[in-house]
Amino acid sequence: MRIRVAVAGLGIALALGAGAGWYFLLGRQPTAESASGASQETASDDDEALPVPPVPPRIAEGSDYDSCLRLLTDDPEGASAYADAWEATGGGEGATHCHALAEITLGNAADGAQELQKLAAASTAPPLARAQVFAQAFEAWLMANDPAHAYEAASQAIALSPNDTELLIDRAIGAGSMGRYLDSIDDLNAALKIDPKRADALTLRAAAWRHEDKLDQANFDIEAALKIDPDNPDAYLERGILRQRHGDRAGAQADWQHAIQLSPDTATADLAQQDLALLEAGPSTQQ
Repeated sequence: MRIRVAVAGLGIALALGAGAGWYFLLGRQPTAESASGASQETASDDDEALPVPPVPPRIAEGSDYDSCLRLLTDDPEGASAYADAWEATGGGEGATHCHALAEITLGNAADGAQELQKLAAASTAPPLARAQVFAQAFEAWLMANDPAHAYEAASQAIALSPNDTELLIDRAIGAGSMGRYLDSIDDLNAALKIDPKRADALTLRAAAWRHEDKLDQANFDIEAALKIDPDNPDAYLERGILRQRHGDRAGAQADWQHAIQLSPDTATADLAQQDLALLEAGPSTQQ
C-alpha cells in the first residue's frame, strides 16, 4: 500500500467560501504542525500518515529489505539506521527505499519525497513498481506542503502507468492544490472515464467545479457521488458548502453534522466543525 497523507478521507472542504487553496486533498491549508509531520517526533500509533511496508510497491526483494520495512511502524529511527548500514554494504534500491520511508515517518517529508522521486527515476524495477514509488513521492510532497513537486511526481507516475485511476486522481489533487482547477477537472474526467463509480473522484470534481463557480456541475457531481456512496463523509462536507453557497443554511448544517457523525475524530470532522462554527457566527465572519 502507499503512504497515506494524514487527513481523513479526502479532506476536500473549504471554510465557507475561503479561497486559500485546498487542504492537501482539495481542502484547507494545513497548519505548520501537520505539514511538517509534527516536527521530528515519530508518528503515533493512531496517525494515519505512518508509512507501512509497501505491498506494492516492492522496489527490491530479500530478507534485508523485509527486515528494514518491518521496522518502519514501531522503530523508524531503527529502520533509518538499518538502511544506512545496509546501504554501506551495497543495499542498493531496497536500502534507499526503506531509508526514504523512514525519513517520512520521522517527519522529514520533503527529504523522503526527494529521495523517493530520485529512486523511482533511476530504478531498474518494472514500470508499475516505479510508478507506485513516484506515487509515494507525490504523497510525501503533499505532506511537505509542496504541491508543485507533488504534481511533478504524479506526472512521472502517469507516464509509466497512464490508465491508473489512482494516479490520475493524485495528479488532480496536485493541480487543485495549486489552484489549477481546470487541469484538475481534466484528470478527474480521465479517471471517471476509466471508472465512473469513483465517488471520491466525483466529490473532488464537484469541489473543483465549485472553485470555478460552476455550481450546477458541482451539484450534479456531488449528488452522483452520494448516490454511489451514501455514507461518504467528504461528499457531505462538500455538499454542505454547496448548500451554503445556495443560501440553504439548514441543509448545510445538516450535511456538516452528518459528516461529523460518519467520520468522528478525523480531519473531515474538524473541517465540518469549523464550517458549523462559521455558520453559527453569522455572515459577518464569512469570507
